[in-house]
Amino acid sequence: MASTPVEVKKPAPPPATPDVWQAFRTEMDRAFDRFATGFGVPSFRRLLDAAPALRWEGPALTLPAMDIAEDDAGYTMTAEVPGMAEKDVTVELRGDMLTIKGEKKQESERDEAEMHLSERSYGAFTRSFTLPDGVDGGAIAASFANGVLTVKLPKTKAAAPETKKIEVKPAA
Repeated sequence: MASTPVEVKKPAPPPATPDVWQAFRTEMDRAFDRFATGFGVPSFRRLLDAAPALRWEGPALTLPAMDIAEDDAGYTMTAEVPGMAEKDVTVELRGDMLTIKGEKKQESERDEAEMHLSERSYGAFTRSFTLPDGVDGGAIAASFANGVLTVKLPKTKAAAPETKKIEVKPAA
């Protein structure tokens, strides 16, 4: 049997310039992780991994967009839940864990000449947040209007920063 040398191609070396978009994404992930840790929100990577603290059930409903803002009086959380009513959403506090749940059931049916259309969509979501220190759990209030849930998380008196006015004098 004759032996013939076969040329083996070596893989191309990685590009000398780094992937700019991958570096940008990594930095954005880190920024979101640092921002979210103060509110007990799961890290951005955990959100993508569908960690147990954040569940999505059913094909018809995605997780609601959440905004969290802080001021001297406390925190305000808003969740966009279009197409839902206040009876479809629940807010619960257990220990220092605030859980927002919602379920949407929608059915429509149309009968026209030689056509019958029936559509159903169901879905549920659950979002849980660990409350930061200094939140007055007994004074949490939730309201719902125009598809937006607003949850007010007031700070305790000890946690609210005290503002002291400092007199500004002219230089001597």
